[in-house]
Amino acid sequence: MPRVAGVDIPRNKQIWVALQYIYGIGPTLSQKILAEVGIDATTKADNLTEDEVNRLRETIDHGYLVEGDLRKEVNFNVKRLIEIGSYRGLRHRYGLPSRGQRTRTNARARRGTRKTVAGRGKRRGVAKK
Repeated sequence: MPRVAGVDIPRNKQIWVALQYIYGIGPTLSQKILAEVGIDATTKADNLTEDEVNRLRETIDHGYLVEGDLRKEVNFNVKRLIEIGSYRGLRHRYGLPSRGQRTRTNARARRGTRKTVAGRGKRRGVAKK
């Protein structure tokens, strides 16, 4: 199993897909890196030569922010927003969506599961005044 940027990439997949197992590399960046290194994107990861793996490793290590460094930078950016007290920082602090989505309904991924509140909903036998 080739190891690139501290991640074991799967052997049985095409290399453009296997590179996406590295945090920070998606489909577009994967294709760009392979074009830069000169490797055919449809090659299986276990068919790569040692020289190709080394070139891939060098290109990713020196040219792109991936894995731990990228995670650190993202966390630092969020902490900075929280520290300066910006609107986006407050939304992060309270665990709410920070990009303008509605929260009256939906937003369950950020807000967590529903919390039942007493006295909410339709009550039987009570007429409106």
